[in-house]
Amino acid sequence: MQLRARLPKFDGMGCFDGQVVVVTGASSGVGRAVARAFGAEGARVALVARNPEALENAAREIRQSGGEAGVFPIDVAEAQAVEAVARTVVERWGGIDVWVNNAMVTVLSPVAEMTAHEYQRVTDVTYLGTVHGTLAALRQMRGRNRGTILQIGSALAYRSIPLQSAYCGAKAAIRGFTDSLRSELLHDRSEIRVCMLQLPAVNTPQFQVARSRLPNQPMPVPPVFQPEVIARAALYAARHPCRELWIAGSTWKAIVSAKVAGPIGDRVLAHEGYSGQQTDQPIDPHRPDNLDRYVPGDRGAHGLFDDRSHAHSLELWARTHRAGLLAAAGLLALGAGTLVSRRR
Repeated sequence: MQLRARLPKFDGMGCFDGQVVVVTGASSGVGRAVARAFGAEGARVALVARNPEALENAAREIRQSGGEAGVFPIDVAEAQAVEAVARTVVERWGGIDVWVNNAMVTVLSPVAEMTAHEYQRVTDVTYLGTVHGTLAALRQMRGRNRGTILQIGSALAYRSIPLQSAYCGAKAAIRGFTDSLRSELLHDRSEIRVCMLQLPAVNTPQFQVARSRLPNQPMPVPPVFQPEVIARAALYAARHPCRELWIAGSTWKAIVSAKVAGPIGDRVLAHEGYSGQQTDQPIDPHRPDNLDRYVPGDRGAHGLFDDRSHAHSLELWARTHRAGLLAAAGLLALGAGTLVSRRR
């Protein structure tokens, strides 16, 4: 079990004391870090994933940091199970303030070697799991006409890469679904907010348990960020909902380049996309994977790549401190103007 220090609060953001937060995919990786972060801010956190052992450990971490936690070992591909979680959370804690759709599975494989079942399973968990969570959250939030839904997306929702066609397709589908929902909420003048966080590469255990046909150990494409960076972004987005939050310069680069230089990106990825997603260490082609069922054990939030992962994102820091930066820029401009006037 991994125990992490209490995460610092954002300056001026306050905390989530008593608020109710549901996090899917909370057993490991980004979901585990996000759940810890909300718990450290005093939230009541409903932990949703398939692995009961890892969920119990995550709940223990949250309680030790001052929050409350409930464990819900389900598969988000099952819509009725997700609905049941939402109802139970409301019965237990009175409502849902934030719902984080994070659960995912992936397959690293050339398209020609994929199976129909693999595409369906990635879609059921990663895309439809997000749809199921969103529908469940909306049904519980509408009565109070408030709440925030956070969709954990990816730069790959805009810029697909080779060897992850199922995952890229699912993330792009989440973006399309979320855009439609956002417009409908605006039409209804709803106070429910939906925000999509577009992630860079993150050091999570998914690369240890994902189904893979690569000859070597899968890895995130550098630059790689620690999951706590995403957790800080989720805290900020829950307090300051926005349309989308692009995390890290690599996310900006991927999304913007996809918009303006798609064909060039295709060729670059054809050349670099295979080697960039694996180390030089061979793996057992028969290792267990988490596509159809969870792999027993608790792998925590971090993956194998701590030594090459960034603990901070300059772009995220600038976004979360935008007011201070604008004020500082204004003071500098005022000072420069005063200096010019004196010289005249």
